[in-house]
Formats: sequence, C-alpha cells, structure tokens
Amino acid sequence: MHSGPTRTAGILAPLRGGPYRWLAAVLALSLVGTGTWTVTYVFQLVATGGDAGDVSAVATAASVGVLLAVLAGGAVADRGSQRAVLAGVAAVKAGGTALLAALSLGEALTTPVLAGLALLLGLADGFFFPAYSALVPRTVPVAQVLAVNGLEGVLRPVAMLVAGPALAGLVVRETSPGWSFAVVATTQVAAALAAARLPRPAPGPAAPAHGHSGGSLRDVRDGVRYGLGTRWIRTTLLLASAILVLVQGPIEVLLPFVVTGAGGGPGAFAAVLAAFGAGGVVGAVVVASRPLPRRDLSFLALVWGLGTAPMALVGVADEVWLVALCTAVVGATYSAGAVVWGTLLQVRVAPEYLGRVSSLDFFVSLAFLPVSMALAAPLGSLLGTGWVFLLAGTVPPLLALVAVTAGGLRADETAARREPVAG
Repeated sequence: MHSGPTRTAGILAPLRGGPYRWLAAVLALSLVGTGTWTVTYVFQLVATGGDAGDVSAVATAASVGVLLAVLAGGAVADRGSQRAVLAGVAAVKAGGTALLAALSLGEALTTPVLAGLALLLGLADGFFFPAYSALVPRTVPVAQVLAVNGLEGVLRPVAMLVAGPALAGLVVRETSPGWSFAVVATTQVAAALAAARLPRPAPGPAAPAHGHSGGSLRDVRDGVRYGLGTRWIRTTLLLASAILVLVQGPIEVLLPFVVTGAGGGPGAFAAVLAAFGAGGVVGAVVVASRPLPRRDLSFLALVWGLGTAPMALVGVADEVWLVALCTAVVGATYSAGAVVWGTLLQVRVAPEYLGRVSSLDFFVSLAFLPVSMALAAPLGSLLGTGWVFLLAGTVPPLLALVAVTAGGLRADETAARREPVAG
C-alpha cells in the first residue's frame, strides 16, 4: 500500500533533531545570499552609472547560467554526493562574490566583469537545487517530507524577498555595494560549513547500467526520458508550464501599471508584491501542517488552476487593496501546490532519478518564464490589460480540469495508492 506522508508531522518537526537542521541552514543561507545579491548588483550598477540595460544584462547572464547548468546538475546529483555538490556550490559562490567585493571596493568592477561573474554564479546555482531536492528524502523520514517542503515554501519568500533585500539595503546604505558583496560571500562560506556538517549518506540505489556507459549526456537524456515518460510528471509539467506562461508575465510586466491605474505608487506596488509573498507563506504553512490530500494530484492541479481565478479581477480592479488581496490568494495557492508537488516528487520518483527530474522541473520553469514575459506587453497592447488578466484567471482552471480528467492524474493517484513509495 502507498505509505507516503499522509499524516502531518508538523511543519517544524524536521528541525527538532537530526541532520535536516544542517540542510535547512544550507538552504536558508543560500536563499539569503541570493536575495542580498539581487539587490546588491543593482546598487553596484547604479553607483557606477549603469542603466536598465546593464541591469538586464547581468540578470540575463545569471539566468542563462542556471539554464545551461541545471540539467547537468541533476545528473551530477544522481551520480555523486549531493553533500559535496552543495558544499562545492557554496564555495564557488563564496569565491565569486568575494572577488566581486574586492573589485568593487577597489573601484575596478566593470559591467562586463559583473555579468561574467553573474554567469558563473548562475552556473553554480544550476547544481544547487537538484542536489538539495535529491538529498531531502535521504535526510528525513518520509513522514516529514511534506513538512520539509512547507518549510522551504516559507524560507523562499522570507529569505529572498525580505531578509536578503533588507540586509543588502542596510549594508549599502551604511557602507557600499562592495561590502554588501562581502556579506553575500560570508553567507556562502557559512553555507559551505553547514554542508560539511551533513552526514555522509549511504549510497543511493544504483542507477540502471546503461546510464553509466554514455557519460553525463546519456544521464541527462535518461532523466528527461524518465520524467517525460511518466504520465503524472509529464501532465503536471505541461499544466504548470501553461499556467506560468499565462500568469507570470502579467504579474511581472503588467501588474505595476494596474497598481498605477488604481492610484498607487511604488510603495503600493511593493505592498502588492509583499501580499503575494505573505500569501505564499500562509499557503505553505497551511498545506504542510495538514495531511497530504488523498487525491494529491487532483488537489495539486486544481489548487494551481483554480487559484489563478482572482487574476480575472486584477485587470479591472480600481482599488489597490483589491489588487493586493487577489495577488495574496494567487500566492497562497501557488505555494500550496508547490509544497504538494515537491513532496510528490520526493516520495514517488525513483531515487536514482530524483535529481534529474527535479532539474527538469526547474529547467522547464526557467525556459517558459522569458516566453511569458515577452508575450505580456504585446498582448496587453493588442487586447488590453484587462483581457490579459481575464485570460490568466479563466484559462488555467479549464486546463486543470483537463489535466485531472483527460491528462490521467486521477488514474495515476489511484494507482499510486496501490504502490510502495519510491526508495
């Protein structure tokens, strides 16, 4: 019988003892460092006379680095020591940001150098998430996997959107961007030390013999084939990709203009984004504090699909508080689904493929994000902002219903209850 995390362990249970405390420290320090970096490099460019094009170039370089490395990162996570990968990533990021600090403090940091080092940091990040995801089920009992994903759902917005940017703002205001880069380097040194405290796990299940003969490229191809060949993974990835294209671009590109049209300014827009993050925290805590839904795949699809419905109101809202309320609901449902999705990957995917499937998930998200952002502005001009948000709020629920029925999610979740958990 399926013996997954159907009972809640309490969202703080993984922190009460055992090695996950060190893994959580690695994750938290990495996320705080990322949040600090995101604000610091912008201040650095502003201080040296950079413009929006320079900010875009650095951000693009980092994103390209992640996109180039993440599939290989999944293969490395499945073949080697995830503990060593996490420590290595932190060490590379510590060295890169320490170099940035030195160059900035010496007034020798140029935009091309900053973009080049951003590419390096992105390449390192591409190895982080697959290794972390693959290590979770080896670090905690299966009953605590849901709680771990809930904690991650809380840490991401708090560390990346609140703690990191606040730390960067404080350090830059009191000193300079160079010292803020030094703070980022310090967080990564601490992350490397925390990774070193993780126990050396017993070797995971051996991968199929053919995976060794072809090297890393064969490993990546086998992982993609496994992920896309597994119906519930394929259907969920297709649904998530479609929702991302429909929703993320309007939020990133058009939402500032909606807030302005409702009479808000920069502070109001910041409050709307904070509402999205706060909703995400609430959604993660609520789902992680309860048993995993019996119809887990149906819940995942429907909470992601139906959760976008408030977007239909955003485009016609004439009050900032209504926009904030709608984005909070969207943030809560997105995070709730992400907690369930991460848990299902870690308890249902064969352990020897978990790093590669996690990297495939990350790769798909990264690949479709620029598509969504590129489409948002021209569609807004062609159809009007209200219609774009209406599509974002009405199409995903229909796609979710298709995924649950025609996509086979209901059949797959029923079959899963008759199968043992992976690993």
